[in-house]
Formats: sequence, C-alpha cells, structure tokens
Amino acid sequence: MKSDKILAKAANLESVTTEEGLYIYNHVSTTELMLVANECRQKQVPGNRVGWIIDRNVNITNVCISGCKFCNFHCKINEEAQYITTIDEYCQKTEELLAAGGRQLLLQGGMHPKLGLTFYTDLFRELKNRYPMVKLHALGPPEIAFLAKKERKSFRETLEILVASGLESLPGAGAEILSDRVRKTISPGKCSTQDWFDVMREAHKMNLVTSATMMFGHIETLAERIEHLALLRQMQSEKPFGNHGFVTFVPWPFMDEGTALLKEGIRNNSTANDYLRLVAISRIMLNNVKNLQASWLTVGVDTGQLCLHGGANDFGSIMMEENVVSAAGARYKMNASGIQQAIRDAGFEPQYRNQAYEPDVLPF
Repeated sequence: MKSDKILAKAANLESVTTEEGLYIYNHVSTTELMLVANECRQKQVPGNRVGWIIDRNVNITNVCISGCKFCNFHCKINEEAQYITTIDEYCQKTEELLAAGGRQLLLQGGMHPKLGLTFYTDLFRELKNRYPMVKLHALGPPEIAFLAKKERKSFRETLEILVASGLESLPGAGAEILSDRVRKTISPGKCSTQDWFDVMREAHKMNLVTSATMMFGHIETLAERIEHLALLRQMQSEKPFGNHGFVTFVPWPFMDEGTALLKEGIRNNSTANDYLRLVAISRIMLNNVKNLQASWLTVGVDTGQLCLHGGANDFGSIMMEENVVSAAGARYKMNASGIQQAIRDAGFEPQYRNQAYEPDVLPF
C-alpha cells in the first residue's frame, strides 16, 4: 500500500477506506498529514476565516446513571453534592451570557433516573418563553435514547416532542469512541453505538443541526479511531440531500485527572503531536463533513493554533462555563478578545458564527 496514492485520493476529497486511513495514520509524518489535511480544508472551506462562538454550557443536573469512568462530575441521586439547576439559576446564567454577547445555551447533564420527558419540555418552554432570542443546543444521543426508553417512545417521537418545546440543535455528545467494546468498558450505562447512530439518523431526517465528537486517548486502538471516523462519514452520506447532518466534528483527548480510569492505570498519554495527527486524519477521513473544530480547551491555545494549519477551520467557543472536562484537568481559559487574537496570531481571520456554522454578526 503506497502512501502517496492514498494521500492523492484524500487531496481530491475521495473517500479513503478504513484500511487506507489506518495505513497513513501509522506511516505518514505529521507534517505531511497536516499538509494534505490543509489542502482538504481549503477545498471544503476555502479562504482564511476561522469560526468561533460565544456560548455557555449549563449542566441541567449532575446526577447520572451512565457510570462513565472518565467523568468526575457525575454523582448518585442520594449523594449530598447532587443538584438540579433551578430556573432562577438558569436566568442568572442566561443574563450573564447575554451580557457577554452570547445567544446560545448548551444544555447538558446526567441521565437522572427521576427526570422524564415532561421535565425537559417544561424547562425548554420556560427558557424560550423568557429568552426567545437564545438558541437551545441541548442534550445528546445518550439522553435522547435514555428518555425514549424511559417514556416508551421512539427516538423520532422523543425528538419531535423536544423540538416542539424549544430544542433547536443536537450536540454529538456521548460518542466517545463509537465501538461497543470501548463503550461497555468506559461508559457502561450509555447507549450503544447503534442507538447513538439511530438517534442521529432521525435528527438528520428532521433537519436538526447536529455535531459529531470523539474522545480519544484511553483504551481504544488506533484502528478504532479510524473506524469511528469511517462510521461518521457513512452516517453523513445517508442524510437527506440539503439537510444539515453533522455540521462539524470535534475531537478531544481524554482528560484523566482524578478519574476512575486513571485509578485503573489508564492515563492520558497523548501529546500535542498526537492531537495534530488526529485532527489531520479526521479531516482526511471526513470528506463530507465541512467543519472541524480544534479543542483548545483541552490541548491549549498553541496546539489549537497549529491545528488551524492542519485541517481545522474552527476554534469553538470561549466556553463561559464548562464543568465536565474541567473537573478532569482541562485548565485553559479565553475570553472573546483572546480567542479572536489567538486566531489572528495563527494567521487567520476570526469569523463569528452560529451553531449551524453560518456567519453571524458579532453582538458587540
């Protein structure tokens, strides 16, 4: 198998097979992968602009039955630290978001055994009634699958009810690694790979804006990373023509501080070079996903900036609030001025955007 032929295919935005992707991932230098990934980026998203957004991640609850071994944030329903965010707290956080110029709430939380569909529909309606200008980017396939099972409804019915109450886009949360071997070990209470895709399939039919993610660097193999990307590409190819599908892909490394996985001897040994390679191979494999976000929150600004030269075209959010990966060791912070300056310092032009990755007007 010759690397130059595979890279030529990639540069032409042709689909690289799982075997070919794994081969170049293992045998091609980081520099060469980044050069080809940048060529792909320029064909998919021409120009010098890099997207960014202001939003806030508010956790609905920290009670969760998923048993994820990489999460320090969750707790059991009878623990003293458990909480459910109140409407007054939402209002305070939303007012702070609006004051900072943001118009999107990322609402995520645990799979709380006592919170059913009505809780979420009431919450979404109340927030949209009070703040109609704020977009609700909420939940994710694991929560949708959990609620559907709890309410004995289909994934489609569950999504339709949530959309009718105010849900406007669906994060690609809970993907981790889309391999049941991995999922059964690190997140045993979460939905299967098949259910994750089945939820997204219905969301795509409904033309909901969705994203896709990967958390790597724990127990997965290199082959499973590539297979994850190939599965996402296949899913994207199935979406109805003209519908949003996956508007972006966001990979980040496992953060290990204080986690159950670390106690089992599983460390985050990924380096900046590992992340650059992962971003580049993601752009190469995902020839039908337009946008790719660099996770500066977990890898740092310097590495994030390098990713902009190796396939990424988005710098994500200033993340006014983030509790999950921060609880496991993510320490990087930036404000609106800082994220724009970081993009400029990398040689690009910052472009404020909305969750659909459409150019937006900076609200200040």
